[in-house]
Parts: sequence; C-alpha cells; structure tokens
Amino acid sequence: MPTIELLGGKVQIYQRGNSRFWQARASVGNKQRQFSTKQEIQDLAAKAAEAWYFSLQGKSQAGVLNDRPTFKKAADQFLKEYGVITEGERSEKWTESHAIRLRVHLLPFFGNLPLDKVTPGKVQEYRVHRMTTYGAPNAHSKSQHKPKSKPPARSTLHDEVVTLRMVLKTAIRHGWLEHLPDLTPPYRTQGKIVHRPWFSPEEYKQLYEAARANAKAPERAHYRWNAEQVYDFVLFMANTGLRPDEAFNLQHRDVTIAQEESNKAEILEIEVRGKRGVGHCKSMPGAVRVYQRLLARAKPAHGESRRERQLRRKSGGEPPAMPELEYPKPTDPVFPGNHIKLFNNLLERAGLKIDRDGKARTAYSLRHTYICMRLMEGADIYQVAKNCRTSVEMIEKHYAVHLKNTLDAAAINVVRKKAAHRKLKAKAASMDAD
Repeated sequence: MPTIELLGGKVQIYQRGNSRFWQARASVGNKQRQFSTKQEIQDLAAKAAEAWYFSLQGKSQAGVLNDRPTFKKAADQFLKEYGVITEGERSEKWTESHAIRLRVHLLPFFGNLPLDKVTPGKVQEYRVHRMTTYGAPNAHSKSQHKPKSKPPARSTLHDEVVTLRMVLKTAIRHGWLEHLPDLTPPYRTQGKIVHRPWFSPEEYKQLYEAARANAKAPERAHYRWNAEQVYDFVLFMANTGLRPDEAFNLQHRDVTIAQEESNKAEILEIEVRGKRGVGHCKSMPGAVRVYQRLLARAKPAHGESRRERQLRRKSGGEPPAMPELEYPKPTDPVFPGNHIKLFNNLLERAGLKIDRDGKARTAYSLRHTYICMRLMEGADIYQVAKNCRTSVEMIEKHYAVHLKNTLDAAAINVVRKKAAHRKLKAKAASMDAD
C-alpha cells in the first residue's frame, strides 16, 4: 500500500508486505525513527502514530530523548552473563538475589534511564526513595508479606548498590558507559565498632544445658531424633568453629578422628567445603565424643503414617514389619536435614535469641563463640584465623576488639612516681654524702 502522510507530512504510516500491522516513521531530534503501531485498521494506526510523534516531541523538548542504551539493557546483559561466568563459584541463592534486587527495586527506578544519566545525584535520590517509601506496597514484589514497618537496613542498601555497580561495570565492558560514577554514600560517618552476636561462657552453658534437657525430654516423642541432633549440632559447632553452610555440606568421609601430636588428645581433622572452597579444620577434643554419638545414631525409621494405619485397620490388614535400623554411611551428611527452626525455638525458650545490643543470634553465633573462647583462652590469633579459614584482620575487627582478655591491666595502670617523693630521696642522699 502507498505511504500516507499525517500532520502535514511530519509523520508517515505504511504497511510492509509481510506484516499486517501499520508502521510509522518520523524525523525527531535530527534522526529518523520508526515505530510499530500494532494496529491493523488505518484510522487506529493513524491515531497511534500521532500519539507516538507527540510523545517524541515532548521528550525532545524536555531534553530526555536519548538513544543511548538504558539501564534496563545493561541489567538484562548482566543477568545473562553473571550466572554463566560465576557458575560453581557463587551460590544459586546469591545469583538469584541480584535478579530479585533488580526486579523489585532497581529496574522500577532506573529502568528506562539512559546509562549516562545514572549520576551520583540520581543514586542518592534512589537511597532517599528507598528510605521513604518502604511502607508502600511494591507492585514488583512477589512476596505475600505486608510492607515493612521500618526502613531498610544499611546492609540492605549496600547490597542493592553492589548490584547497581555490577550492572554499570557490565555497561562499561560493552562500551555503553565511559566511566563508573561515584556510588559512595555522602555524609557517611565512620561506622561503630560492634561485635558479632555470640554466647558468653555463661550463656553458652545455659544454651547447651537447655539443648541437653530438650534432647532427653522433647515436647513430642517423635521429635527425639531431631532434638538429639540439635544438641550435638550446638556442641559440634562450638568446638569446631565451622560456618553453618560448611557444617551442612559436611559428609562423614570428610571427618577423621586423629591424635594431637602435642598432648596425644583425640581431635577431629575435618576437610571443609564452603564459602572459601576446600580448607581444613582441627577441632577441640570436646568434638570427638559428639561426633561418635552422631556416627552411632541410627537414621530415623519412617513407619506407616496415620492415614495408612487407618486404611490398614479398615481393611483388616496386618501391621507392617518394623524397618531395619540404618546407620550413617561415609557419603551421608553429618547433619542431614535442616534443624535451624528447632535451634531458633530452643533459643527463644532459653531467652537467648537476642543479645545485649538487640541483635538476633543465629547458628553463625556458635562460630563466633568458638573464636571468642579461643582468644579468651590465649590461643594464637593467627592460628585461630587459619583454622577458621578467615583473616587476622577480620578477627581483630569483629571479635578481639570487645574481649577484655586482650587488655593488659598491668601495662595500662602504670603510675609514675611523684616528684615530691623523688626530691626527698635526693635530699636524703645529699645529706648522707655530707
């Protein structure tokens, strides 16, 4: 069909031979632009083309008509690359978290913005936006939870800015952006030095006694195996210093009972797989008996369910034979299943869930407890860092700074002798000389 001119020839609509939709073209901002009206009827296509042209003119006059790649394009490219490039190096949950932050928060704010318009000022506007709109429902979130009652934590905003920075670096690699804008938060003061949630020796004793009592007399009889596992989990973690993910990745073939060379005490030699790849750990002697209990504990036997029992009784069938006990194999995980819910319930009942500074204790707090107790007993900080697969700097910053044992009272409480006392001594000495 022939080309039809609109608005005095400023816009033309036409049809391609292989498409049923009308197309539009116009020259705006010294550039020829094309647009599919998605309409099959000429009159409707003409209206859509005119609306498109007027929107382009409005953007041109407002100075926001920019043909450079948008933030959304860079974000799509980042998600396409990140999962492939980091496969096996980053957990699936961490990769997925980037996609969630982009979908829920970053793309709705930056999505259609050209990359060169993502300036430090715009990033600061994003921070203010997040801190002031947290109570409003988010249409981009798939969560069924109610809106938050308090603004996002500093760590949450930090993670979102990390994702933003990675998207902008992707744009730089593809030549869509010349340089990375300054993303550091202004007006930021030096953060307070705080310790990570841990259990003091008194609190740790209270915790393992509560876990032992729960293992001996659980709320329900069929919870006994899980309660015993939680009790051993507490003792095992506090005597090895493993991270929770390292403990859940642990298999029985990774653990060996060995003798310590210095005092011939039995310890566990553990081959650890987790956050830092493959590493090694030597436990406290107290972990040996715990591990022996884990080895000797048979897996829970799954008998017939209540529904199956009811159906069997109706049909008059014989009760099934009890399944044979099955013990852990070398390839079985040391801690099968996830006992975090039981562990948190135990903390709640013992009144230990929240520490002195209002921070929630988790399974990670057992690792912090191990490190702090080793330092309190005078262990070498370098050896503790090496055994826990972390750095001395991290231990000094987050653990050693709040331990009173690291302070030498004798070196601090030094008192200089008074001058008058020295003068009397000098006078007495001169009199003796005369």
